[in-house]
Amino acid sequence: MASPGAAGSIRLDKLLWFLRFARSRSVAQAMVEAGHIRLDGRRITRSSCAVHVGSTLVLPVGEHIEVLRLLSLPLRRGPAPEAQACYKRLDPAVSPPAPTAIDADGNALHRKGPDHPNQ
Repeated sequence: MASPGAAGSIRLDKLLWFLRFARSRSVAQAMVEAGHIRLDGRRITRSSCAVHVGSTLVLPVGEHIEVLRLLSLPLRRGPAPEAQACYKRLDPAVSPPAPTAIDADGNALHRKGPDHPNQ
């Protein structure tokens, strides 16, 4: 069997697993079959769809959407830095500001209201 790099493409479910966007191939297959993935602007529902270098992927990751450009095909499911070197984020996710526990004057903030009966 030829390596993915030699063939010039890789299955979408295998790619998601190699790039660590799914914990297992079966989870990756379920993501694809549910229609949550877009490849070059098209909604994909077949996990066996071939992905090539230069393809653009749009996929949900937690609470936000990731837009990725595939730079190279991974040869294995390696460590995270190796996986992250295979793609480039096109639209960096904007994380919501973290809730602060300290007020501007340095005092601790406490929630008050009917949902907190002990306060």
